[in-house]
Amino acid sequence: MSQPVKVGLFVTCLVDLFRPTVGFAAVKLLEEAGCEVHVPVSQTCCGQPAWNSGDRDDTADIAKEVIKAFEDFDYVVAPSGSCAGMLSKHYPELFEGVQVWDERSRAFAAKVHELVSFLTDVMGVQSVEARLDATVTYHDSCSGLRELGIRAQPRKLLQSVEGLELKEMNNANVCCGFGGTFAVKYSDISNAIVTEKTGNIDKAEADLLLAGDLGCLLNMAGKLRRSGSKTEVRHVAEVLAGMIDTPPIGGKG
Repeated sequence: MSQPVKVGLFVTCLVDLFRPTVGFAAVKLLEEAGCEVHVPVSQTCCGQPAWNSGDRDDTADIAKEVIKAFEDFDYVVAPSGSCAGMLSKHYPELFEGVQVWDERSRAFAAKVHELVSFLTDVMGVQSVEARLDATVTYHDSCSGLRELGIRAQPRKLLQSVEGLELKEMNNANVCCGFGGTFAVKYSDISNAIVTEKTGNIDKAEADLLLAGDLGCLLNMAGKLRRSGSKTEVRHVAEVLAGMIDTPPIGGKG
């Protein structure tokens, strides 16, 4: 009998602090795919805020701890294209030419995947056993789409959810305006971007907005609520796992 695939779940800061349900949904989906899931208690931030702010020293300190916590697993999976992109694309860049850590960071990065793409592209998951009688629209988060090539994977699994209808919004691949520290540093520009994004979400006339990055979802949910929209917001993992008993992100529309 073959050994189960050992997966280290990188929970992410936002999931831990604002939406633990996403972490539980990720565990459920991974276990149903045949994985043995571990959640290292020593894990911390991926270091992306420091990296985006140009603080390479603190980023390196954070990254070393992350690598130590996860490098012994077969795979490292994150329910976030943004964090997965940081771990897989920028850690090797950060440690390029650094003795010992260059090799360790590259070996680590090769094992990192975003949740939904891991399920479909690595574990070969073709469908999920979930039901949702609702129309949904999907936002392609920038890091997941542009750094990791995630677009078809979530749509493939969503099509297997019984009762669900996917309605594509205009410019689904355009930024929501979050961008981590960008939304703080350039709030006026960020607001203009998310205003256009939520306009397209409303025009899709879907019951639910889904995406794979909680930062984007929190940003869009906040704008939707402030504008009086009735569209509710959830992480795609919650729908795929059938875990929709909790209130939507940002509250009811």
